[in-house]
Amino acid sequence: MSNIPETGRTTRITIRLVAIQILVFSLLLTLGGRLWYLQIRNGDEYANQASNNHVQQVVEPAVRGSILDARGVPLADNQTRLVVSASRTELIKMPDDGQAVLGRLAEVLDMEPTEVADKVRLCDAKTPQPCWNGSPYQPIPITDEATTQQALQIRERAEEFPGISAEPTAVRRYAAPGEANTAQVLGYLSPVTDEEITKAKDSESPLLRSDQVGRSGLERTYDSRLRGKAGVTRYEVDNLGRVIGKANSDQAEPGANVVTSIDARVQAIAEKELNKAMKAARKVHDRNTNRNYKADAGAVVVMESKTGRIVSMASNPTYDPNAWVGGISGKDYNKLTGKSSNYPLLNRAIQGQAAPGSIFKVISATAAVNAGYAFDNTYNCSSAFNIGGQVFKNFESKGYGPINIGRALEVSCDTVFYDLAYKQWQKDGGNNPKKKPGDYFYKTAHQFGLGDETGIDLPNEVPGRVPDRQWKKDFYEANKDAWCKQAKTKKEDYATRVARENCAEGMKMRAGDSVNYSIGQGDTLVTPIQMASIYSAISNGGTLYDPTVGKAIVSPDGKKVEEIAPTSHGKLPMRGETRNKIDKALAGVVTNGSAAWRFGGWPQDKIPMHAKTGTAEVHGKQTTSWFASYTKDYTIVMTISQGGTGSGASGPAVRNIYSALYGVDAKGQIDKKKGLLPTPQQKLPTIEKDGTIEAPRIKPPKESVPVEQTPVLAARELDQRPVTTLAAGDRPVSALTPAAPPFVAAGRRGQ
Repeated sequence: MSNIPETGRTTRITIRLVAIQILVFSLLLTLGGRLWYLQIRNGDEYANQASNNHVQQVVEPAVRGSILDARGVPLADNQTRLVVSASRTELIKMPDDGQAVLGRLAEVLDMEPTEVADKVRLCDAKTPQPCWNGSPYQPIPITDEATTQQALQIRERAEEFPGISAEPTAVRRYAAPGEANTAQVLGYLSPVTDEEITKAKDSESPLLRSDQVGRSGLERTYDSRLRGKAGVTRYEVDNLGRVIGKANSDQAEPGANVVTSIDARVQAIAEKELNKAMKAARKVHDRNTNRNYKADAGAVVVMESKTGRIVSMASNPTYDPNAWVGGISGKDYNKLTGKSSNYPLLNRAIQGQAAPGSIFKVISATAAVNAGYAFDNTYNCSSAFNIGGQVFKNFESKGYGPINIGRALEVSCDTVFYDLAYKQWQKDGGNNPKKKPGDYFYKTAHQFGLGDETGIDLPNEVPGRVPDRQWKKDFYEANKDAWCKQAKTKKEDYATRVARENCAEGMKMRAGDSVNYSIGQGDTLVTPIQMASIYSAISNGGTLYDPTVGKAIVSPDGKKVEEIAPTSHGKLPMRGETRNKIDKALAGVVTNGSAAWRFGGWPQDKIPMHAKTGTAEVHGKQTTSWFASYTKDYTIVMTISQGGTGSGASGPAVRNIYSALYGVDAKGQIDKKKGLLPTPQQKLPTIEKDGTIEAPRIKPPKESVPVEQTPVLAARELDQRPVTTLAAGDRPVSALTPAAPPFVAAGRRGQ
């Protein structure tokens, strides 16, 4: 029996009860305070948030603006297609979640039931494509290729297809007027990503989940202007997703139209000529590799010389951008991106990098003059140039004796430029360079804009490469360990010999580097757009323009027109006297130089033509063909990877493009009425009062006039021509350093 007094036990129980009461009262007080805070203090705020949770949006996509050529011809516009869509909100109300309806729909559309079902399921981290990445309250497109008969069946049997609609809808179309594909310039569209939505949230052009955005080309550059503003209708729904009312809505605003400087007729000619030149090159036997040329890729740029505007830009291989409309299939995607595709998505005019060969010599000529070597002095065009036992040869070892720099450009004499570069290398200190060497040949290339982007209004342009002393140093630091490791092996192949040489002195600017560089070989990389910019600057007196494709942005109603004016980013580093002499020499290339055999009968007195041929060696591959040219109006640069000589492969195609522009027939007679563009297009197309832009129809270019006006030697005739008819230097010989990477090696980032 406990000896604790009864009064003490009672006191303790009382204390415990009081403590419990205080605890319960505190909890109730806390709960009451929290309820007061939520319902009274912040009640309105949370009520609004709760209300918003039950408001869902249905988006009406804006009509995307058109991309037009210089005359108003649509290159990319919209066409009405019958789009069959499913309302997920209606389907989930059905006992089987609409599976029976989707099954009947698949039968009408001649699709697999699983294919239709997959398209209406919502995307999440675990759901593979295809699935719907948009709002579940948005009509989900099943197909945009429904036939009229299929649409009628769905609408006439509406009771069998609740929640299914078949409506005409505007979808993107790449028109290819006159067979002008223009694929890489235009680009393509694809659905917006969550990351892009977040990034654009607070910008002037926010994105909705239903938006399509430009992925490349003009579609990407001018995306915010072309896209317009989608319309949004807001619905009130209950917790089961059923619509109980309609809130406010915003109307859709169509996108603006972009007028370009592209001429669809010239674009079609350029594409066809490039393709034909590549096919012709594949029939020509390459005596160096003892097989026909592969001619696996190429590009051509037609530019207005006085403005930098792009009249035509073609890249080959190419593709049909319509493949992306409505979502690209896995099969088509592999065709465009697989290893065997040769990457048609690349715009080789701005992303294809290669050694320039002899078209680089206009830069070397300028550098030599700036370094103090007189343009009109005589220099020995010998058949070979010897440096410490290393022999650098002219093309076919042909020599011309004492000539000036102008004549060296005309006949593309390598040894004159070897000699000038070697002398300057010695002045700069040779293997023991001065603290501040002149480096005229490298600095001049940078001043011409090489090693940097031109600023063209297309995405993912690559800068090329000028292998100056800083590049040599950086390249050595990045590769010395691999070189020195390979140098220790017992192999005696070309790559190992180069590795040993680079391990020992790869950080030095060697004599062989400098002389090889002077003729556009070695580690130099350029793009066609860079060389077109340079040659157009020589044509116009020395102004380097930012190349532009966009010419104006026109509002949907046509009342607001924003013209895109030509912009200069510098001047050529040459005096007017030097420019005039180079200009005269490049005219001589056509009349009595390396391109003369391709321009016989050209009306030189009426349309003075200037050109430079180039044939660049690439280690492990066949030679790259280059042809750079200009008149007072236009500049055309063409290149063909593994295509042979500049004059042989690219020259005829370039002449044919000029013939089409000016209306020149095979006899050299000019008919301006037949010329596609005898002078550059100055005015914008006519804009009607309702905002529409009237445009002429474009017919596919004929295969005879003017495309086939100029005689093109057959492959057999090309192969049998005496080698002496080709100019010295048209196929420069690499010596101490490996040649540049293949034409498509760089620029993959542009995908």
